[in-house]
Amino acid sequence: MEQKQQRKSPATVATIQTEYVRSLQKKEHRKNARKVKLYRRLTAFAIVAAVSFGSLTQLLIKQKQVLAEKEQQQVEMLAQLEVVQEEQESLKRQLVKLNDDDYIAKLARKEYFLSENSEIIFSVPENKKKIDKKDDGKE
Repeated sequence: MEQKQQRKSPATVATIQTEYVRSLQKKEHRKNARKVKLYRRLTAFAIVAAVSFGSLTQLLIKQKQVLAEKEQQQVEMLAQLEVVQEEQESLKRQLVKLNDDDYIAKLARKEYFLSENSEIIFSVPENKKKIDKKDDGKE
């Protein structure tokens, strides 16, 4: 314990205040101030970079979602286009047929039970025959 009491604390040590020592202290102070400024600038730059990176990442994700939605919409529209084109082709074929007098006469006889001279029309219900066949198979 006696050794601890004999040691002097650093506050009791006197420093020599010469011009050289003061210049060294100023240099050390400037050096520490530069380090603090550097750390502050690096921190500010890191924050700006993180915010920029985050916003760009969010923008990229949104664009990918929009692109996926547009691609899905395109697939749906192409399927709808095929249906409409098939319907258009069917209507064009029917239009060509409707310009043919023989087809119109045949259609009128079939749908409206019109007949030519000396022609007799018999109507046979087709749906009843199909229902009867289905019922016979179930029994």
